[in-house]
Amino acid sequence: MAPSRDDTPLAERVEELLAAGGPLPIVAAGRPVLRRGTEPYEGQLGPALLARFVEALRTTMHAAPGVGLAAPQVGVPLRIAVIEDPAPVPAEVAAARGRVPQPFRVLVNPVYEPVGTARAAFFEGCLSVPGWQAVVGRHAEVRLRGEDEHGRPLDEVFTGWPARIVQHETDHLDGTLYLDRAEPRSLSTNEAVAALWAQPAPDAAAAALGFELP
Repeated sequence: MAPSRDDTPLAERVEELLAAGGPLPIVAAGRPVLRRGTEPYEGQLGPALLARFVEALRTTMHAAPGVGLAAPQVGVPLRIAVIEDPAPVPAEVAAARGRVPQPFRVLVNPVYEPVGTARAAFFEGCLSVPGWQAVVGRHAEVRLRGEDEHGRPLDEVFTGWPARIVQHETDHLDGTLYLDRAEPRSLSTNEAVAALWAQPAPDAAAAALGFELP
């Protein structure tokens, strides 16, 4: 009897995924891989295959486009994510949200913890929940630990929008979607957000839709 797909070694599954070339298919909410959590990366792919997989994640993130992508979002249950944010937003938005450019980086086995008690709430979306956004209250500052793709240690404090990105992507690795942390009454289509709630902060949305901000 042939093994089930979940029993196939991860390296074989990744090789199969990469064989088609180009951006990888992004898994949408409802698929179990987004909810099961991930395995710590312990060399399952080997250096060459890991490098190819990381480049595929980068290509897929750019094509989507997005500012982060976690391995489960392409169907691979490994604790790996990539982030990159050129922050192409007006100065008013950048100031309100603490959004500053972030270079491309790879997060391997990341974990985060809050720094202080401050929280910030903004509309947030996800490539695995296309077409929708919701307000999510998150830690305003976090300490992220882990490694990069070369095994070098990562221990860095992120604030503002970069802190939001690393929390969002690390949550993916624990089987958590942003909707789990969102204000349910804030759920809006992308079109509604663009037409009604494009202000730098979601205060008007909170008043009109009936939810509280942290």
